[in-house]
Amino acid sequence: MSELAAHFLVGPTASGKSAVAQYLAQLSRPPRPVISADSMAIYRGMDLGTAKPDAAERAAVPSFGFDLVAPDRPFSVGDYLAALRAAAPEIAACGAPPIVVGGTGLYVRCLTEGLGSAAGADPVHRAAAEALLQAEGLEALQAATRALAPEQYDRLRDPENPRRVVRAYELLASGHELPVAEERPRPKIAGLLLPPEELRARIARRARQMFAYGLVEEVRGLREQYPALSETARHAIGYEEAGLVLDGEISEEEAIRRTALRTGQYAKRQMTWFRHQADVVWVEVNPDHPTERIAGFVQKIWHAHGPAALRLDSGE
Repeated sequence: MSELAAHFLVGPTASGKSAVAQYLAQLSRPPRPVISADSMAIYRGMDLGTAKPDAAERAAVPSFGFDLVAPDRPFSVGDYLAALRAAAPEIAACGAPPIVVGGTGLYVRCLTEGLGSAAGADPVHRAAAEALLQAEGLEALQAATRALAPEQYDRLRDPENPRRVVRAYELLASGHELPVAEERPRPKIAGLLLPPEELRARIARRARQMFAYGLVEEVRGLREQYPALSETARHAIGYEEAGLVLDGEISEEEAIRRTALRTGQYAKRQMTWFRHQADVVWVEVNPDHPTERIAGFVQKIWHAHGPAALRLDSGE
């Protein structure tokens, strides 16, 4: 459907990729569009805990993939692709390949490989799968999904990804077949890699800043506006902890500690995913390097390998 191509910049949370992408987007005249590949940045009103670009940064470049849905609504990767598909003419009108930046592996994979299925969403079966996942965990959901169609389950890509298994259950329970993965080379994309001790320090600083800048008050406002946040939004890193502070269950200092811990665990999962599920050319970031120097290394990778075609034609 779309002939758009984009340059990608990935990496773990707090690696500085958003600042580099912003710098490179503003370096062009006119500015290049930026597409967020962050599954938390899609929620309106969830700003501090997701480290979204601020209003001035968003105004400086054409921005897509942000604030797509209210945090009390379900939202799938198919919905994400549909939103970008609707915005494709506007993205193309910018006249230069967009910069896709983010750390949500499933979003990156679907943008480069597509979802591989045009079947529509089935909210009843999806809700059943998500309830089972929440109540009994991933292993129980895997077993239930396999029981529906063992031979198809065996070809499921990334069966350790809960969202993939939820989607597989939804498809199989509603009478659809799982898509057959297309064999095609993965595009080479750029990524930022920091020394582990530097990444841990950045994560700790970010967690403290989130709360210093008002994350607890942001969550208070979200609760007032949306009495029933979605499961994903309610348990988002930082937001769950800020909610516990509001409920008087933990101190703010404990919330900061837990947020940093969960963020570090998430960063490890991100790195594992990118190392095994994508073809990333890594920039080993020296913490002393300014943004413009890191951006120069990223540009060299983009120039060497070119942009990757955006797969916006497959919905859930």
